[in-house]
Amino acid sequence: MKKRISIITALVLVLASCQKKQEPIEISPEEFHASVDKVIEVMIHDIFSPPVASRIFAYPNIAAYEIVALKNDSYNSLAGQVTGLESIPKPENEENINYEMAALVAHMDLNKRLIFSEERIESFRDSLYTIWTEKNEPVFMASKQYGLQVANFIGEWMDKDNYKETRTMPKFSVDSEDPSRWQPTPPAYMNGIEPHWEKIRPFAIDSAQQFKPIPPPEFSMEKDSDFYKEVMEVYEVRKSMIGKGDKSEEIAIAQFWDCNPYVSVTRGHLMFATKKITPGAHWIGISKIASRKTNADFAKTVYAYTKTSIAIADAFISCWDEKYRSNLIRPETVINEYIDDSWEPVLQTPPFPEYTSGHSVVSGAAAVALTDIFGDDFAFDDDTEVAYGLPVRSFTSFNQAADEAALSRMYGGIHYRAAIVVGIKQGRDLGKFVVDKLDMTKG
Repeated sequence: MKKRISIITALVLVLASCQKKQEPIEISPEEFHASVDKVIEVMIHDIFSPPVASRIFAYPNIAAYEIVALKNDSYNSLAGQVTGLESIPKPENEENINYEMAALVAHMDLNKRLIFSEERIESFRDSLYTIWTEKNEPVFMASKQYGLQVANFIGEWMDKDNYKETRTMPKFSVDSEDPSRWQPTPPAYMNGIEPHWEKIRPFAIDSAQQFKPIPPPEFSMEKDSDFYKEVMEVYEVRKSMIGKGDKSEEIAIAQFWDCNPYVSVTRGHLMFATKKITPGAHWIGISKIASRKTNADFAKTVYAYTKTSIAIADAFISCWDEKYRSNLIRPETVINEYIDDSWEPVLQTPPFPEYTSGHSVVSGAAAVALTDIFGDDFAFDDDTEVAYGLPVRSFTSFNQAADEAALSRMYGGIHYRAAIVVGIKQGRDLGKFVVDKLDMTKG
């Protein structure tokens, strides 16, 4: 009898040892940062334009945020607040669902849909899936199923924003007869990118024209005209840097905020692109810095990325609406034609019209959103560009960083002062509207 009991006991112990121990899974903010970093890495590899990159940030962040807001009493859904978004479906069975894991699953799934090199996202995703399966397969399976359900829901809303339709619209037509109109610039002489971006459905603003800025100074090469004075300012600023050498503060600022994914390098008969982040990605990087500095939990981290990415996305829609309306010629083209055919800007001129400055509009909007989240006078060290060989720059506030980002475009020789001054006001006005309109936090 004792022998039979001991055999049964041994069998129970063997069976127990064969069963997987179900561990609780805690999703950290760092895992969400890693997902954002991964999609930025892929966007650099795939060379997405700044406007398209802003769209890639916005939808996955909104999907993650909506799942967080469903279960976290500190946050409100964006349903009914951003254009066309309805409430996400609730899970039929909440058993075993980890909502933060579901949010990260939705984020990764939409990231994968929005880029070209899907295998790079899949590799990152699968590494997390393996860890979660080993720790607690029932929780992982339930969370994954719900995350993908929400991703599909947000994906259907996303597909109605007119992006696909703009892919088949005509290329931008250059008017070579009008001296004030934008012309393709060296060295690649690319076509104007995203000339129909104003047709993309905005998130929070009412329309692409809502923050239409004042027109730029009228084109004139008369020496007493405002336009001529602005051209000469860009010309003289660049000349003053030559005497200071490559180590001047102005050049350091211009290079730090370059964020041009279209830089072409010519060596002999070869031309190739150097890959960089976009302006939006730089401000998304600043969102990460602020979240880490404040030890933001998972929910606040997702909230910060989401509000900032919405402001950035709408800023691009607003800015691009003006760019192709005013269709203003770049400083490099004017200076080479009328003043000095050997003059070159510090930065390579991006392939789209000049007014208003995209960096200025986007930086103004992002800074307002981040100030609303983390407060004014938020000092931080910006290491976003370290990966691209540039040193850390320190700022006393988001607004100070935005002002420097805007001014960097004149130091770079690619914008006139009006595009900077008017552009940052356009961005800040838009950012304030987004902040005032979106009721995302409770209490």
